[in-house]
This record gives sequence, C-alpha cells and structure tokens, in this order.
Amino acid sequence: MLLTACGDNSRSADAPIQSSATTVRTSTGTSESTADQPTAPPREPGAQIDAATGPFGQMLYDATGQAIYLFDIETDSTPRCYDDCADAWPPVLTTGDPVAGPGVDSTLLATTQRADGTTQVTYNSHPLYFYVNEGKREVLCHNIFLNGGNWYVIRPDGEPAPPG
Repeated sequence: MLLTACGDNSRSADAPIQSSATTVRTSTGTSESTADQPTAPPREPGAQIDAATGPFGQMLYDATGQAIYLFDIETDSTPRCYDDCADAWPPVLTTGDPVAGPGVDSTLLATTQRADGTTQVTYNSHPLYFYVNEGKREVLCHNIFLNGGNWYVIRPDGEPAPPG
C-alpha cells in the first residue's frame, strides 16, 4: 500500500543579508564612516506547537489541530524517517524559529536540519512528525509499529504518551 503525503514541504529562502554604513563623530569633532557591517534580517516566527487534551491526555498539536508524533527509534535529534517513511509521516517543518503555544515548554522546543536542507521541529530532542491520513484532532496511529519503529503522540513534558 503506497501512502503519499500532502502539502508543500518546500522551504523558502532566507532574505539576503543587508548592510549599512554608520557615521561616527569622534571626540575631535571629525566624522568617520565605519565599514559596511552586515546585519542579518530578523527571523520570522515559525511553526507553532500547542498542547491540548486529546484521546491520550495532554498532547502536542500544530496550530491547526493536527496531532504530532515522535518515532521511537530516533534516540536523538537526528531524523531517520525519509523516503516512504516520510511520505506516510511528514516531518513537522518550519522556516523560522518554532513558537511555543499554550501548554508547551519553550525550553524543549528546537529544530534540526534534515538531509534535504529543510528544518524540522524537535521537542525534547525528538524530531516531530504528522501522520498523513489523519484529520484535525484525530489520532489513528498512537503506539503503532510502522517503518521499523513505534510511533507515539507526544506529551507536553516531552515524553511519549502511554500506550493506552
């Protein structure tokens, strides 16, 4: 059975670095121009992660209400779900710094780079995923063995929800 992911996983390019020149007035009253200093553009807010009550207690969702999972064979922030795995379990991607929504511990929220250069959201060092065949607030694949490991919804404390 072939599962396909929906949505656009493309990543927009960051804005170009801008430069500016500054004139500094010295103590003798003369003016000196500083060299152009590059200034990085501010990063846009990224994907928002929220906590809400679901079928397995408090668990993580994206801002639209899509349930979020972790893959238990990923024991650090390095993603291991690619190709057919990522077709069924699309990574939670972001183009800016992820945002901690209600009930989410911002100290557990981070990112990791995928092999294709996109940025994936992590929580408590777990790369985060959706299940492609679920609707909003639906959980069909908690404690399911697929693609070589178990998939669990993730609690706000960063641990997988109990098998249920």
